[in-house]
Amino acid sequence: MTPIDSVNQTHIPALLKKLKIESDQAGACTGTDGWIHDPQGKPLVSINPTTGEAIGQVTMATRQTYDQVVRVAAERFRDWRNRPAPQRGQLVRDLGNALRQNLEPLGELVALEMGKIRAEGIGEVQEMIDICDFAVGLSRQLCGSTMHSERPQHRMYEQWHPLGPIGIISSFNFPVAVWAWNAALAAVCGDTMVWKPSPLTPLVSVAVQQICNQVTADHAPEKGLDGLFNLVIGENIEIGQTMVSDPRLPLISFTGSCQVGRQIATIVGARLGKTLLELGGNNALIVEPDANLDLALRAIVFGAVGTAGQRCTTTRRLFVHQSIEAEFTQRLVESYQQIKIGDPLDPLPLMGPVLNHPSIEAYSAAIKRALAEGGELLTGGKTLPGNGCFVQPTIIRMPGQTPQVREETFAPILYLMSYESIEEAIAMQNDVLQGLSSSIFTTNLLTAEHFLSASGSDCGIANVNIGTSGAEIGGAFGGEKETGGGRESGSDAWKNYMRRQTNTINWSPDLPLAQGIQFGK
Repeated sequence: MTPIDSVNQTHIPALLKKLKIESDQAGACTGTDGWIHDPQGKPLVSINPTTGEAIGQVTMATRQTYDQVVRVAAERFRDWRNRPAPQRGQLVRDLGNALRQNLEPLGELVALEMGKIRAEGIGEVQEMIDICDFAVGLSRQLCGSTMHSERPQHRMYEQWHPLGPIGIISSFNFPVAVWAWNAALAAVCGDTMVWKPSPLTPLVSVAVQQICNQVTADHAPEKGLDGLFNLVIGENIEIGQTMVSDPRLPLISFTGSCQVGRQIATIVGARLGKTLLELGGNNALIVEPDANLDLALRAIVFGAVGTAGQRCTTTRRLFVHQSIEAEFTQRLVESYQQIKIGDPLDPLPLMGPVLNHPSIEAYSAAIKRALAEGGELLTGGKTLPGNGCFVQPTIIRMPGQTPQVREETFAPILYLMSYESIEEAIAMQNDVLQGLSSSIFTTNLLTAEHFLSASGSDCGIANVNIGTSGAEIGGAFGGEKETGGGRESGSDAWKNYMRRQTNTINWSPDLPLAQGIQFGK
């Protein structure tokens, strides 16, 4: 692994200015002129993981400010739900165009604040644009079914209505894309939304809110559309717990850890609200003897090293058939040793820093436990010197699925194991509590179909000859088991943001009862 080059970030003030982020930025907003400076709010400093230096400061919201924001969102919902869905789609189309105009600076800010390389930061903003495009077409296709009634001259059908103000709680690793997956669909479905971003990446959420403010102002210049897109930056305990307990928010969409997801599901369930949970992923990739090893190698390196191992779809477990294990392991280790680590805003590095020092501690602790459980360190395993949060991408050969392997560690650590039969590989893949993404590399049609069958992968995402990460917005994204069961983005995920209504219309002069019941004769 090549050493880190010097870091040059003199352009940061110009970048923040371009994205309209102030030096002492308010942390709550309800629209065009709705930035709320909370005098009781605590300061929140955003730290650059590349240098360990401060980027900017945000004043966090308190419960009082949160309540003000939700009241505005609820008021706007009463108007927004009655606008024709294609009109709502026009606003989302313009949001996508505004994101196109800000693609590079917003992507660079994602890379700066979160630490993923510039190409991935820009790719994340491209996901926002893609979901806006998807949602625009969806705004004319919010379709219900028609059913045949058992009663003569009756018509049955179902329709979908807006649900209400939606609570969105996003995580640091995809600080803007996951918001867009929810927000674009919720907006065309007729919902307003309240967004609580991760306190670890507050500045990118401010930049996105500024873009939303301009778009809504253009659509209603006399007063804007205040309350459609809302932002509340605050502490997880104070604001997060208030959100999930708030009956004014019928749906809470949460992306984060399994542990926190369980707590949220319990609290929201107690008030009979709805949750959309995108939780942990301990994703596996299987390499069969007949696989195209060049493709597999490329997919594994990106899947395990991309975003410094901090994707929910990161490849964390690798199962290689014993007949090719020695050859393939050598190639994989050689590839890892060529990875350039460095400033994510430079064009050459393939991996930037992990988020912060607690992430480094988790990385080191996971390696220590894996080695104590019989693991063999093949490459990596070290924290790099300096003020930034840089670590080496790591491969550890494991004797089996030990307790450490079954855990999800948000770090660039890949656990390598071998297997004899495809049945054994699938069983090992499924033998964890998480069920997000999975992949197999094979040129055998029968093996591929076995992997995709009901007796194959138990994950919400199962791929053949592509890696575990890099999902497209056209398909529903999410997983099973402790991953939460939620689905975001494409397919029919829009139904999460609406309420279903079944309708029966009697156009006869009689009142026949269902099931042939005779009453009153």
